Amino acid sequence: MGPTAVGKSSIVERLYGSLDFELISVDSGQVYRGMDIGTAKPDRECRKRIPHHLIDIRDVTESYSAGQFRNDALSLIRSISAKGRIPLLAGGTMFYFSVLENGISRLPGADASVRARIDRDYDEKGAKFLHGMLGKADPVVAAAIDVGDTQRLKRALEILRITGQPPSAVMAKSRPRGIGFPIAKIALYRPRPILHRRIETRFSDMLEKGLVGEVEQLVRHLQRPESLASMRSVGYRQVIGFLQGRLSRDDLFNKGIAATRQLAKRQLTWLRNQSNVIWVDATCPDSHRTILEYLSESGMQAAGLVNPPDTCG
Repeated sequence: MGPTAVGKSSIVERLYGSLDFELISVDSGQVYRGMDIGTAKPDRECRKRIPHHLIDIRDVTESYSAGQFRNDALSLIRSISAKGRIPLLAGGTMFYFSVLENGISRLPGADASVRARIDRDYDEKGAKFLHGMLGKADPVVAAAIDVGDTQRLKRALEILRITGQPPSAVMAKSRPRGIGFPIAKIALYRPRPILHRRIETRFSDMLEKGLVGEVEQLVRHLQRPESLASMRSVGYRQVIGFLQGRLSRDDLFNKGIAATRQLAKRQLTWLRNQSNVIWVDATCPDSHRTILEYLSESGMQAAGLVNPPDTCG
């Protein structure tokens, strides 16, 4: 796990060969076909060399819920484990990680009148205002929901208003059985200035590689593409604004970077509230060796683990 642009894909590639694993993507954007550049999707060569799952399984006009992810991921975990291999889950959609580990809570049903008031607040004051309200009442849940994910944002506020309790408390009370497998939770980090520079460089590279053209091709024949769940992803919604004439090229660049930094901040906030997380410095050249050592010492590694040398900690 780790914030966007921290280097999760690079670590995965360095681990391959030392661990016998198949990768399950935990990325709500990479499930969509055609969303390649803006999601930093691994290229075909990497996916051919390392088995990947839950990538390119939906069209951009289709939905894919956290519950569907959990069912798919659990099925894959069982099948990969049955082959004697390690299911390695990697990505930045923290809500997916939470649902996978803790299950889907039995939450109150929808309330039309409450949702109507939330919709009015959204129309009048915007998503940032709603996200700020949720953050004051329940910072843990707010950290796991992107400001552009209006569906989950409105649902969390609906639970808050119906029950009068933070959604995280409601979820904890109604929590079903967990994942049923031992988990090693490893989070990568970098100092903030370094992470921010990587975010800026990566978004600039995405634009140079043709992110605008990618989005233009995906939405060419669609009505109101900004309403699609797929297009609410960071980067994509800013490009939609540019294509619709609401943002200049400079605005696209600056707002894309700002939104990505905000996403990274929320991801780190969520991670800091998790228990039993092993933090690994991704700036260390041998960070993958640190992970291998931890797995070896915890007894969770598979046969064939290479004995790692000393690391930089």
